[in-house]
Amino acid sequence: MEQGLRDCCRSIRIGKILVDSDHDTHDARVVYAKFPEDIAKRKILLMYPIMSTGNTVIRSVKVLKDHQVPEENIILVNLFCTPQAAHSVVEHFPGMKILTSELHAVAPNHFGQKYFGTE
Repeated sequence: MEQGLRDCCRSIRIGKILVDSDHDTHDARVVYAKFPEDIAKRKILLMYPIMSTGNTVIRSVKVLKDHQVPEENIILVNLFCTPQAAHSVVEHFPGMKILTSELHAVAPNHFGQKYFGTE
């Protein structure tokens, strides 16, 4: 998703958050975070392709809020999302916008394997 954004908007400032999710418990842990210095004043596109539980996105938004980004300035861009994940994220951050291409009860893990090259 990042490369597509870079190809479209060459001068865009990009920050990164790497969140590791425990395979069994789904607990999310921040491994790396780096942002532009003026992130609190910007509109943020949080790109996360496949959202099954919402835990990783919730943790990422908490990191952004820790950097004084208002949740109203965060737009989650997502390809596939389960209803459970959408509900969980909206419950935690009602002021945040979510754009997704598909809401389905089962996240397409096979797509994730192809997308990330882990098949």
